[in-house]
Amino acid sequence: QEQPQRRRLRGPRQEAAEYYRGHQVPQRMEEALNALFPRRPADLYGELANYFSKFSKAPVICKLVGRKVLDGVGQPTLEVEIYCTVKNYEKRICSTVMSSHSQIPENPLPETAEADEKERNDSVNTAVEWVNESLNTMLRDLKPTDQCKVDKMLGEYFTKQVEQKKEIQKQEEEDGEATLALTSCTPSATALPGGKKAAKPGKKVAVAERAIPPAEPVESVLCGSLAIGGTSLAIAKAGATISHIPLYLYIARLKHDQDSPKEMTLPLPMVTLLNCEKISPAKLKLVKEVMLIPPVQLSLKQGIERVLDIQKEIMRLLEPPGKAQSGPQLADSKKGKAHNAGKKAPLRALKRISHLGCLITGCDSLEQPLLLMQTACNNVGLELGTDMYLAINCAAHELMDYVKGKYEILTGMFKSPDEMVDMYVELLNKFPFIIALIDPLRKEDRQQWNNICCALGSKCYLVAEDAATYISKLKIDQNINIPICSGVVLKYINQTKVSDLIELTGLLDGQRHITILGSPDGESSDDSLVDLAVGVGARFIKLGGLSRGERVTKYNRLLAIEEELAKNRTLREANLEFIAFAEESQPEKQPSDVLPPPKQDALPPQLSQPALQVRSLQLPENSTLT
Repeated sequence: QEQPQRRRLRGPRQEAAEYYRGHQVPQRMEEALNALFPRRPADLYGELANYFSKFSKAPVICKLVGRKVLDGVGQPTLEVEIYCTVKNYEKRICSTVMSSHSQIPENPLPETAEADEKERNDSVNTAVEWVNESLNTMLRDLKPTDQCKVDKMLGEYFTKQVEQKKEIQKQEEEDGEATLALTSCTPSATALPGGKKAAKPGKKVAVAERAIPPAEPVESVLCGSLAIGGTSLAIAKAGATISHIPLYLYIARLKHDQDSPKEMTLPLPMVTLLNCEKISPAKLKLVKEVMLIPPVQLSLKQGIERVLDIQKEIMRLLEPPGKAQSGPQLADSKKGKAHNAGKKAPLRALKRISHLGCLITGCDSLEQPLLLMQTACNNVGLELGTDMYLAINCAAHELMDYVKGKYEILTGMFKSPDEMVDMYVELLNKFPFIIALIDPLRKEDRQQWNNICCALGSKCYLVAEDAATYISKLKIDQNINIPICSGVVLKYINQTKVSDLIELTGLLDGQRHITILGSPDGESSDDSLVDLAVGVGARFIKLGGLSRGERVTKYNRLLAIEEELAKNRTLREANLEFIAFAEESQPEKQPSDVLPPPKQDALPPQLSQPALQVRSLQLPENSTLT
């Protein structure tokens, strides 16, 4: 009886021995024990676990979870979680929260706000459905470190969704035409009155003082497209986590074909200090944001401290509501004497914080916020143009009166596109410390963009933000033109994938255009944007102001990256090549801590020649650039 039992046991034992020998377990166990015994680690089993972990299989994606969450302004957006099979167990690796793609208008009409809210909810709900169903199934068992493969699959999926949407729209149009054909056969008593009413708008259109290029249609956003960008970014974060490196380094390796750069440069922050509201009684409409740019020779920490000092001084100057001085009077004020006599100024409601994380104020003239900034800097012992620089987001596309064919820069004051160019030339002659203008004109005014670049390209950066949105359509129509400019603001939204962003920044680098990574109006608490900016080597980063948690989180992340790079001795001084290039070409010596405005004979090609020649750009499929 014992012999049959031994025979039965011998079979499983032999199988087990062969199984373990086939996986080299006895050999590796012996190697581990021999290696650890001389060290006699305090946590023996922990060291054994570490030793054997290098022989385990690479983690693979086992589950994606999408959910509806709120962004920094209380609007719905998408969160994507990545789960991987790690050492035979399901483990949550990371998550990312997408920023809302929509702009936040000032004082929207109730019906417009209701329609926007419905569209946003539908888009997020569709994105959640895509992540939890289609994308969850499609990406299962893939390695999270295979970013290119994942992004390719996401692009193909998005293309199919776009085609399906077009087919549905085409069918709806055909049904609508058929219905219209049937109803048009029946005479209607209201047909004649309707025709008379239609004639009236024609007379109003004729009032336009000068023909201007019509506004291009708003680029459509596919409902649910958040799922593509959110999943791509979440996969990148998962790949970085599994590779045990920070996301910015992971992105840099993807951009440089898996080679870690020896040195990395931090983007210069464009810190928003003032958000100029455009409602009565404020008259100024042209300026949306006034931003500070610290000089390059300062560390990021020192630059942020300077910005905070200026912000505190502005708050002190304007503290008593209705008693702050106008610009020229403020310039003579000193500390406690700042609030003495003077006319009532419209700079008010200081305790209101914009969704951009900065002070909201109203102004009566274009010079007023600039003089205020100059006064605040002087009062804290800083000089604009040497110790700090200004950038202005003009957002001119919001100001066009299409009846008059002019921009309304102040209440009741209109300027033609050509007059806008002259105004900016005069402004920079008066305030030479302005080194960047964002969206000074609509994207449709291409001739005026050309003129302003010829007039001011040697003095400041002329950046397209809203004016660059149509780059995403170049793949469809190679003849689309965008304005000549120094660089563009990129935003990671909608169906933009990590691979798209890397390729787009590579194209801009190759043409020596500056790249600015910007946060959308509806920002989330996710700080991945900072890692993306550092990883792709952006020249500037536009995060808003130093208030609101979703904004400050990103500045804190930028400070942490600076500290980490400095500790690893891989931090390269920002814009060193640009400064050296500028100083070589200038006969006059530049101060050591200045970010010099580009000089005409020292211009990189993107400032001295027509920029963004669209026929030379070949973009990845389904890319979105704003």
